[in-house]
Amino acid sequence: MFLVVAGVSHLTLAREAFRAQVPPWLPLDVDFVVVASGLAEIGLGLALLVLRKRRVALGWIVAAFFVAVFPGNISQFATGTDSFGLNSDLSRGIRLAFQPLLVFWALWSTGAWRAWRETRRSAG
Repeated sequence: MFLVVAGVSHLTLAREAFRAQVPPWLPLDVDFVVVASGLAEIGLGLALLVLRKRRVALGWIVAAFFVAVFPGNISQFATGTDSFGLNSDLSRGIRLAFQPLLVFWALWSTGAWRAWRETRRSAG
């Protein structure tokens, strides 16, 4: 549900805040990036809810998505952009520290991390 709610907020209430996270060097329309990432989050969230037998693969895809949006968080920190109540370098730095946790959460909660470890164990 987290991804669905976050995705919907890209399209509605927090659209302007998400626009502030798009790196200025990205050669795409800012609104397109916000809408596309929001739709991706909604799609990934719904897939996790519906496609139970694909959870391991979806875990890797969600983790990759969290890695793909990380440059936006880095850009927000580097440019000192205020958004989502992150109005200091400390708060933006703390936000950066949580992104790897989201990647791990995606892998752990879907069983992708366990499946990867079991594959490594059986191969070695």
